[in-house]
Amino acid sequence: MKIPYRRRFIVNGTSPARSATPSLTRDLVRLTREKPVSAADLEAAALFTLDALANSIAGRNSEAGRILTQWYGGNAAANTTPDAGRVAFLLGGLCHILETDDLHRESVVHPGCVVVPAAFALAEKHRLGGRELLVAILHGFEAATRIGMAVGPAHYRIWHNTATCGPFGAALAAAALLGLDDDAAVHALGNAGSQSSGLWQFLETGAMTKHLHAGHAAEAGVRAAELAALGFTGPPQILEGEKGFFRATCPDADPAAVTRDPHAPWQLTRTSIKPWPSCRHTHPTIDAGEELRARLLAEGVAIDAIREIEVETYQAALDVCDRPVATSDYEAKFSLQHSIAAALICPHVNFEAFGDKSRAACAGLAAKVKVKRAEPWASAYPVSWGGRVTIKLETGKEYEAERTNAKGDPEAPLSRDEMIAKAEMLLAHGKAADPGRMVDAILRMAEGGDLPCLDLY
Repeated sequence: MKIPYRRRFIVNGTSPARSATPSLTRDLVRLTREKPVSAADLEAAALFTLDALANSIAGRNSEAGRILTQWYGGNAAANTTPDAGRVAFLLGGLCHILETDDLHRESVVHPGCVVVPAAFALAEKHRLGGRELLVAILHGFEAATRIGMAVGPAHYRIWHNTATCGPFGAALAAAALLGLDDDAAVHALGNAGSQSSGLWQFLETGAMTKHLHAGHAAEAGVRAAELAALGFTGPPQILEGEKGFFRATCPDADPAAVTRDPHAPWQLTRTSIKPWPSCRHTHPTIDAGEELRARLLAEGVAIDAIREIEVETYQAALDVCDRPVATSDYEAKFSLQHSIAAALICPHVNFEAFGDKSRAACAGLAAKVKVKRAEPWASAYPVSWGGRVTIKLETGKEYEAERTNAKGDPEAPLSRDEMIAKAEMLLAHGKAADPGRMVDAILRMAEGGDLPCLDLY
């Protein structure tokens, strides 16, 4: 199925200036719009939409979420149609709070927390159909992740890829919903890219900035597309230009990755879903740890018998999650040391596993954890995110478990029922009035259902 693009929203007969300038963004727009969409693709998009919206609702039940909703309520005008950009900002910020949103490995982008809020806010504003929303979400995931795959590993050491690549995804999803032609879509991507930003410095103090990253990226894409619909132009060569995104922020960029393998499956279907509420870099360790916990329990080995735990993984996991002492829930979610301790001690690695009581219970074991970069996981990253955990007992006996891919990756996917169960858990955490109804309404969009009315904000 191919979607015909037409100019839906033109004010006073104006339209964006035509530009025949060759560019990577133009090639990306064409590549994305030429990809066929199957029923299975729509089903996958509906499940990822469910995951993202459930994360937004769950995010309300947090300190940062309460601040964001207070901000939104204090700035929302009464008796007017909600501003789509502001709604996208709120939903994007909420979606990224609990560290349970999706993750695309090769790009190290969380596309759902940016693309779904932007697309849903616009579809709701213009009363568009559920199928239109899902196709737009496929487009948005494609843009954010393809640009993310091109930025190179050096970019990720300073820049948060979700924040920097996300605006492109939000813009292309918004362009689809607004019916922008290729020229207007290129302008939207150009201006979205000029708003790309987001630094990792917040990790030093556990500040709430990461949530701002997702919200801003979603809003930036919406604004760029809405302005393009009115004739507002943007730089076509925002990616590869002499003063563009790659030159400014990507020392080892791979521009060809933007359009490489154009006939590959939709990147949304190559995106991982998180089963545990922590940074995805901790998940191979948690996955291996849960296996080891079962083995220790089966053999009656006490936690006190552990002398040392060794975690071997790839460099990016160490860069982001080597945190021997976690002093808050948020720091614990970015700690390999706490994560493996929690996987071995806690019955379930859920929200409570990162709370005050769990951190206190796990601190002693976490202090016994050593982390290091090791092969083959270092070279396999970012195509696969894996690692090995080795438990060494006081007796000298060792237990080992390793993962090439973590649970929730395309190679080890959650089932449809598991994704629904996760969404229901998130909706209950967010105190949604009727989780079952919300799940059904969102999933029906894949079968041609209308855009659901949800209590999101």
